[in-house]
Formats: sequence, C-alpha cells, structure tokens
Amino acid sequence: MESSLKHTFSFEAIGTHWSITTERVLSEDVKMAIRTRIEAFDKTYSRFRKDSLVTDIARRKGTFEFPEDAIPLFAFYRKLYDLTGGKVTPLIGSMLEKAGYDADYSLRPKTQEALPDWDDVLEINGSTVTTTQPVTLDVGAAGKGYIVDIICKILDVAGIAEYVVDASGDLRHKGHEENRVGLEDPREPGKVIGVIDVQNQSLCASAINRRKWGKYHHVFDPDMKDSTKGVMATWVIADSTMIADGIATSLFFVDPNVIRKEFAFEFARMRDDGGVEYSPVFEKALF
Repeated sequence: MESSLKHTFSFEAIGTHWSITTERVLSEDVKMAIRTRIEAFDKTYSRFRKDSLVTDIARRKGTFEFPEDAIPLFAFYRKLYDLTGGKVTPLIGSMLEKAGYDADYSLRPKTQEALPDWDDVLEINGSTVTTTQPVTLDVGAAGKGYIVDIICKILDVAGIAEYVVDASGDLRHKGHEENRVGLEDPREPGKVIGVIDVQNQSLCASAINRRKWGKYHHVFDPDMKDSTKGVMATWVIADSTMIADGIATSLFFVDPNVIRKEFAFEFARMRDDGGVEYSPVFEKALF
C-alpha cells in the first residue's frame, strides 16, 4: 500500500535535523509556528546559547520564571530522578561541560566535581525555579522528546490528521497506517538489528555512538563522574515522546522494571556485549 504521507518539511533546529512528513502540504503559517515554537524552547532551555534562561541560571543564584511548558517537563524529571536514585538529573549540565561537551564544543575535559543533590540547590513550584547557587541545567534526557510533543500539538490544531515528526531519533506518529522504523545497530551505523512498526505512539532511541568524543559519550553517570558503561543503546515506545525519550536515557542506569512502577512502555536494550533485552512488542521486530 502506498503511503499517504507524501509531503516532507525538513529543517535544522536545536542542533539536530527535523523531518515532518504529512498527508498534505503544510502552510507557511504552520511552518512558521513550528520554527517559532522551537526557537522559543531553545531560548529557554539551551545551555549552548548565551541568551538562554538556562545560561542565566548558570551565572547566578535566584528565582527564575520558566514558561508553563516547564511544569510537566520538570515534574517528569523529578520522577526519573527519584526512580533512578539521582542518576537522571537536570543538574548533569555542569558535568557534561567539564567533560568538554560545552557551549563551545571544546571537547577538552576538565577536572570533574560531584553534583549537588536536587533538594539542596533546586526548589520548583509550578514554573518557578529557585536556586541556592548557580547551576547548569541540561534537559537533554527528555527535552527533545518534549518539544516533539509540542510540535505535534501545533499540527493537531492545524488539522493535520496524519503525520510523522522525526527529530533525529525521537519520533512520533499519528495516522491509520503503521510507520516502519529501523533499529540502528550502534556497532555498525547504517545497519539495523530489527524493524518495528509504530502507530499513534512515539519511539525514541539513544546510543553511545551518536555523540562521542575521546573516552566520553553523552550519557553521563553523576556518581561515576564518567560516561555510562554496560549499555550500548536503548529503544523505547510510549504514548508520548517526552516519556519515551526520558525512559530511553533512564534504561542506561536501571532495570526496566524500576521504571515500570510509574510508566507504561515497551523497550529494547543492547548491552556492551551485544546481547539484547526486550519487551514483548520488540520480540518480533528483532532479527
């Protein structure tokens, strides 16, 4: 059956490639709304911009007002923080910067320091954030997935009935036809370890080969003060892209059953030895 999704709007934003495929051409107004919304999100949460709210928080302690979209994002982060024993934390930004993944992309590591506990430095009431010291926030574990969900709402309001929004590994589908997605092998980019059908859900992937420099990759363990060991890649299907994205990161740290206490999802996880753990939905997808 020929796909009804024939029109693609592609662009670069927040340091990644976006592809929005729809059943009809997006109007220029909708395209502008998408670009404007992503820019506003980036200006709030990016630690790579000198003019962002997150950069201001890294300079000084105080009370800061986030947009209302911060409320579900920070609430989700708090759940992941508690479920992973503090391994998934928005405070990881300073550790990534010291590893060389900084605003200048220097890739020159510096001496690491222990991260503070959330409750010692952050108080969050709704969209208001109060800090007791300058902190470098990083919402990369779930933020890209969350902005995908926000863009999908723009498409829904515009009356776009079927679409795939793909932000380089964070994907959401809506429509009556399944969307086939390859599960890239992190050991050999360009090859896949399986193919899975996604319909009216989100699929997010995270792998250590995508953002790697020197001895480091982008998934950092705050207790080890180093990149994680033991897991090579994760894939998660959930009802929202934010949730799928955050869980894909969390599975580098904890057993899936720990996260299942709070969230429903399907997953596959590849260990460093090449072995793959998976939930039932992924069983038929793997080669």
